[in-house]
Amino acid sequence: MTAMAHEPLTQEEVLLEGFLALDTPEGFRAELVEGEIVVAPPPDGDHEDYIELIVQQVYRRSRTDMQFSGNKGLKLGKAEGCPKDHVIPDGTFALRSLRLYRGADPWMPCQGVSMVLEVTSTRPKADREVKRRCYARGGVPLYLLVDRDTPEVTLLSDPREDEYRQHCTVPFGKPLALPEPFAFDLDTADFL
Repeated sequence: MTAMAHEPLTQEEVLLEGFLALDTPEGFRAELVEGEIVVAPPPDGDHEDYIELIVQQVYRRSRTDMQFSGNKGLKLGKAEGCPKDHVIPDGTFALRSLRLYRGADPWMPCQGVSMVLEVTSTRPKADREVKRRCYARGGVPLYLLVDRDTPEVTLLSDPREDEYRQHCTVPFGKPLALPEPFAFDLDTADFL
C-alpha cells in the first residue's frame, strides 16, 4: 500500500480548526467573525437585564410559542476569503415546534431561527456592523439590536446578501412593532 499525499490545509481551514480547538475561560465567548477570532468577556448585569426584559415579553405576548437560547452559536454564511462565521448571539428565538436547540453540538445552522438579539457591550461597532452582515448573510429574518450607547432599539429585516433592507429604530421608551411570528409591540419603557 502506498501512502496517499494529503492536500495542504488552506488558510481558511487552519483558522477554523484553530478556532474550534480554543478553550476559552469560563464565561468568555469566542467567535469567528469575518475571518477574525474574537473573544469577549462576560456581560455585565445591565446587559443581561435587557435580554431578560425582551425574553419575558416574547414568552408572554408572542402570537406563536417561541423558544429562546442565549448559549447556542450559529454557523452562518461566509465572507469572501473567510471560513464560515461562527457567532454566538446574545439570544436567538425560534418556533418552539422546531426544537432547534436540541443536541450536544454548541454550533447550529441558522435555518429556522426567527430572530437574533444583540445588546451592545464592549464592542458596539461589531454588533452594529459586523454581526449585522453575518446575520444577513445567514438569512436570519429578523435582527433585534438594543444599542445602549444611543439609546435605541433597532429591528432589521429583509436580509439580502450582506445587508438587511428594512430598518426600524425607536428610542428607549417607545414601542417597537415585531412582525410575525411574534406579532406584538415590544415595550421598551423599562429600558430607560
